Amino acid sequence: MSLTLLAINWGSVGVKILQFILSFSILVTLHELGHFLTARWFKCRVEKFYLFFNPWFSLWKKKVGDTEYGIGWVPFGGYVKISGMMDESMDKDAMKLPPQPYEFRSKPAWQRLIIMIAGVVVNVLLALALFVMITYVWGEEYIPIKNVSYGIHADSLGRSIGLQDGDKIVALDGKPAQTLEQVAVDVVLKEGKVLTVDRKGQELNISIPDDFAKKLNKARLVGFIDYNVPVIVDTVVSEAKFTKDSLRKGDQVIALDGQPAAWFYQFDSLKRTRPDKQVAITVLRGVDTVEVKAILNGTRVGFGEKKPFQYYGTEVKQYTLGQAIPKGVSLCFEKLGQYITGIKQIFTGKVAAKDSLGSVISIGNAFPGIWDWERFWTLTALFSIILAFMNILPIPALDGGHALFTLVEMVSGRKPSDKFMEYAQIVGMVLLLSLMVYALGLDVTRLFKH
Repeated sequence: MSLTLLAINWGSVGVKILQFILSFSILVTLHELGHFLTARWFKCRVEKFYLFFNPWFSLWKKKVGDTEYGIGWVPFGGYVKISGMMDESMDKDAMKLPPQPYEFRSKPAWQRLIIMIAGVVVNVLLALALFVMITYVWGEEYIPIKNVSYGIHADSLGRSIGLQDGDKIVALDGKPAQTLEQVAVDVVLKEGKVLTVDRKGQELNISIPDDFAKKLNKARLVGFIDYNVPVIVDTVVSEAKFTKDSLRKGDQVIALDGQPAAWFYQFDSLKRTRPDKQVAITVLRGVDTVEVKAILNGTRVGFGEKKPFQYYGTEVKQYTLGQAIPKGVSLCFEKLGQYITGIKQIFTGKVAAKDSLGSVISIGNAFPGIWDWERFWTLTALFSIILAFMNILPIPALDGGHALFTLVEMVSGRKPSDKFMEYAQIVGMVLLLSLMVYALGLDVTRLFKH
């Protein structure tokens, strides 16, 4: 465990945390703003509007009119407290008093419904706007699979179905493959059955077992296929420690401690077995073969290697604003569809919940270790549409649960009692907190496993 902690790049972790906090601050603030604005529109009193939670104390607060605005110290959400609404504050004393005209519970059902779904609507609109913006500003950049001249590296899962290093992916279920990343996603979500590869000029069909999508999902798309690339030094960091010669930009690694390491997967695998040790790295430098000795920092040598896109190049498809709007909207709902498919697979047993669920640790880890605005806004857009979907589920304590009870009231003409709403809120909160604790436990277990 101590070696694992030493090998962690804490600067990278800090960047991930900052991006996570900023992203969810935007999502939560706008979600709660939807509730806030519609509540004020229908003359409801809003007692509190908070970014982050504030048990015991607030970092900052100021009362303007009837509303206390503030910033809490627990950076995992936010809330609005609307008078006369049974919410996570569980203010039962206020609910025992006679209803007041400015309270949520005094408003017509249709107004209460609009207030409750407003946060979800804002998250959907935000996701749509961001996906359109991303498409317009950055277009689509990708490594075309036809450019992958060195072929793939078949990891353990890939080898288990018959793939080999150097295979070139041609098609999945007869449909031409576009990118390696999309192949892995489609194998899980579309449950592909046949992978066509070019192996040394001969096309072969690789059958994908029925349980493979489950295994790949459990591995979180890791351990299947990756770009096969040589190891060429691109940058050398100042903290690198050399005891004989030193690495230089353009050096091509061919061996580590006398063992072949010409391909990245070989080099990466070997150095992971030598944490904090001195290693001998054999490189090609022009026409010369040179031996460099370095002391690993954890499992890091102290250089940045050329990335796949530097070998294979990328293509960027640009869009006009008119083209970006339908493309962005389509991309938004495509991502939502993939998420819903993943949820269905959990409930149908095609994938195990323990392999798919994650807490704030998993979410934060999705952000890159360097600040990348394109990736940041893409993840923010993705989390926004997921947040909208999760919140509209008919579960007590969520917006969807409150909306369901209101719809039943509108159809039946009978309003649920305050006591019923209190118990429903408790049940919903217990379910959600249990799920959050379970997901957090899974993430902590994964951390210790690695």
